[in-house]
Amino acid sequence: MQPLISIITVCYNAGALLQRTIDSVVQQGYPNIEYIVIDGGSGLSTLEIIERNKARIQQVLIEKDNGIYDAMNKGLRIAKGDFVWFLNAGDLIYAHDTTEILAKLIDDQVDIVYGDTMLVDDQYKEVGLRSVLTVHPLPENLALHSMRFGMVVCHQSILVRRSIAPQYLLNNLSADIDWLIRSLQAANGKVVNAHLIICNYLMGGISKQKHQQSLKDRYVILKHFFGFWPNIWNHCLIVLRAIWHRIVGKVKY
Repeated sequence: MQPLISIITVCYNAGALLQRTIDSVVQQGYPNIEYIVIDGGSGLSTLEIIERNKARIQQVLIEKDNGIYDAMNKGLRIAKGDFVWFLNAGDLIYAHDTTEILAKLIDDQVDIVYGDTMLVDDQYKEVGLRSVLTVHPLPENLALHSMRFGMVVCHQSILVRRSIAPQYLLNNLSADIDWLIRSLQAANGKVVNAHLIICNYLMGGISKQKHQQSLKDRYVILKHFFGFWPNIWNHCLIVLRAIWHRIVGKVKY
């Protein structure tokens, strides 16, 4: 039986970025998709895009929220799929057959599927694979201990079984790290590396716009799960690896 995959896009005044994301979802060849758009009360241009595409979207919720993670929680609450997949406005599914390939990897024993991410700039020019351009490469076998260095997998390249997916923390810019750690803790089944580029990720976002606060929030989360001294050590390793990447000329995302 083909799993139902709920793809959730949260947006606020996303403009033309939203249309690109909608197109990338509805162009998928895989038939068993529930597409959900959660809008935080955008202006007219974004609402016109949503209205124009309503026939292509299974669920639409338009109301004010308390930030991106509140909106994502709303998406989780109304999703009906076996798996949930968050794809923010501006991000694109990598290829027309990506969802079909991912679905073939899913059976009753699988709880999480993940893969690589292509970073793109504001002109949608490919910058490079996230696994190559980040300080910490994509884990071959994603596990709880993999997360001690932070978000080693792009959030838009993870599918989680809905029955184990927790709600997001509010008022924390690194809530995606907490969410994935708790998803991994709840996973009783397999965590599958798709060995596939899953999405085009539009570089930027609120965690980059408020980078210092994001780092502080990340520290708090990682200390909670891994302890004070291990977290200090892991952050020292992060800094050392970042310095090395600069020396050898790699781009640190």
